[in-house]
Amino acid sequence: MMFRATILTLFPEMFPGPLGCSLAGRAREQAIWSLNCVNIRDFGQGRHRAVDDTPFGGGAGMVMRPDVLDAAIGSVADDRPLIALTPRGTPLTQSRVKTLSTGGGVILLCGRYEGFDQRVLDARNAEEISIGDYVLSGGEIAALALLDATIRLLPGVMGAAESADEESFSAPLLEYPHYTRPADWNGHAVPETLLSGHHQAITAWRRSQAETITRTRRPDLWAHHIASQPARP
Repeated sequence: MMFRATILTLFPEMFPGPLGCSLAGRAREQAIWSLNCVNIRDFGQGRHRAVDDTPFGGGAGMVMRPDVLDAAIGSVADDRPLIALTPRGTPLTQSRVKTLSTGGGVILLCGRYEGFDQRVLDARNAEEISIGDYVLSGGEIAALALLDATIRLLPGVMGAAESADEESFSAPLLEYPHYTRPADWNGHAVPETLLSGHHQAITAWRRSQAETITRTRRPDLWAHHIASQPARP
């Protein structure tokens, strides 16, 4: 089953962008996934195809109209999840990405201006997702990030299925450091354990490194990891 991605945007020229390169680009050429961009302005109102208006209650900026958005969504709506990219959404996680990769695709709604009229999100039961605690000019970059994270998990995209198993966020801990040739670079040597050929020692070293990195860089993940451990008798 092909994974079908539909993007609703005011800037369809931003796609496929980086999704036309590397793993995602090759996967698209191999028909593992497809991309369809819909220009929201095609559903705009009046001679100027207006897609936004001033907010009720006052305030700066403009809000994307519910009638315009609903018409755009209705032109592509099916049983795929509808996701609105917004900084106030639920944070995107590897778990959510993995779930999306097992389905038939996704419809992504990219906002601009001050965002969407809430009524259309409620009426269409849209899932609101954020890719981080910062504000972008629009949802397009967030859509690219979500799709890149999802597409790489589709069957046949990565060379080895186990490549994703030990990545950061695929397990409770962040990923351990990696090293390759030369063994000594500018006076910086590869840790001796990795050159020992002792697989148990290598596994233990990697585990220890992952724990240290998670504890120091992401105390929130570390706390969750500790809380998930079985209680000792």
